[in-house]
Amino acid sequence: MAPMASMAPQAPSTHPVAFLARRAAMALAAVAVLGTATAPAAFAGPAAAPSASPEKLPKGLYGTKDPQYDGVWRQSLALLAQDTAGVRPAASGVDWLVGQQCADGSFTAFRAEPKRPCDAKTMRDTNQTAAAVQALAALGGHGETVKKAVSWLKSVQNDDGGWSSMAGSASDANSTSVVIGALTAAGEKPESVTSKKGGKTPYDALLTFQLGCAAKEGERGAFTFQLKGAAPNADATAAAATGALGKGFVVAPAGNGADIPVKPLTCKDGKPAKSSDAVSAAAGGAAYLIAQLDRNGQHLLSAMPGQEKQPDVGNTADAVVALAAGSHGAAAQKPLKWLEKNAAGWAKENGPAAYAQLVLAAHATGTDPRSFGGSDLVAALNATGPKPAGTAAPAAEDHKDGGGVNVWWVVGVALAFGAGIGFLLSGRKKKNAL
Repeated sequence: MAPMASMAPQAPSTHPVAFLARRAAMALAAVAVLGTATAPAAFAGPAAAPSASPEKLPKGLYGTKDPQYDGVWRQSLALLAQDTAGVRPAASGVDWLVGQQCADGSFTAFRAEPKRPCDAKTMRDTNQTAAAVQALAALGGHGETVKKAVSWLKSVQNDDGGWSSMAGSASDANSTSVVIGALTAAGEKPESVTSKKGGKTPYDALLTFQLGCAAKEGERGAFTFQLKGAAPNADATAAAATGALGKGFVVAPAGNGADIPVKPLTCKDGKPAKSSDAVSAAAGGAAYLIAQLDRNGQHLLSAMPGQEKQPDVGNTADAVVALAAGSHGAAAQKPLKWLEKNAAGWAKENGPAAYAQLVLAAHATGTDPRSFGGSDLVAALNATGPKPAGTAAPAAEDHKDGGGVNVWWVVGVALAFGAGIGFLLSGRKKKNAL
């Protein structure tokens, strides 16, 4: 998931610190959970983000670790995953996220003093902003907040049509992909969002990151994080294969049996056999991911400097979403099964964003996140933050309203009958128009 939010260790040093911190932590957790080699001390800082005492945590925040680098990101994913699973998040959790927005519409990773105006020193971040847009657009009722955030994202679009994490830096595949997801969630058409200079679209930028016929045969179709280095990056490929289809963190279930044949990038006389577009680029990325998954036992790998490659749980979850986004349902089932067997300890170690990634992977494949390899991901996610306002299914932390039925749904039905309306109200809220 892109920040979905996801940087692989082999990517260039230009990665934003939020990505580095999150990916280092997740890689270390994988080491601990899967019983592999010890991680290097050089990554102990971000990975060992201190846990804050409950009284020092902001009200409504998900997770107990220092939110300095990923507060908005993990909050957004948690809220989005809850909404996807039919859970009505606590108002305090939503309010915290809304309160993190700067006056210009942008978000940074964490503002300890949200009442203090953002200034030139505030590290505005397109990834955090795009994640917040996806969450708040899904929840509804925050049209102005979403509109301001989208306007800011448009204002920092690069000439090539893409985005970097920090405005003004070179575009990268992950940031461009997560912004595409935000634009779609906000009701925009990404192909109509063009750069002021050159009129380039986000899809124009994404295509420049894909390795073509000049690359080695096993690398063709993969995406790089940035143009510099041009090394295949599974994390960037998963993000771009989703973004190229105009989709974000939430992907409609592909179904366990649904499967569109993957069409890998083919070359003839050193040139692509057909002209590339965003859809075919996504297919090429999916083919690369499937090849990597098949080679490694249905999971992707992450390599920390000086260490052997380790299973990368987060990237594998992102790959599942990417494959489901392309309707490669059967291919997505294989890594999904691996996650069901191996991801519980990783998620427990990493907290709300990790649980959210798994919930979203389950949703994309039509799998019940409340019965995921013997784990209730929804209950575990709920437990990392404020008690939900309501939920559509039983969970350990539900309100005392009869074992998990959304109390607002019950009230709504009663009111409907009282008014003589001859139909039942949906338990799911309608999304407010922006």
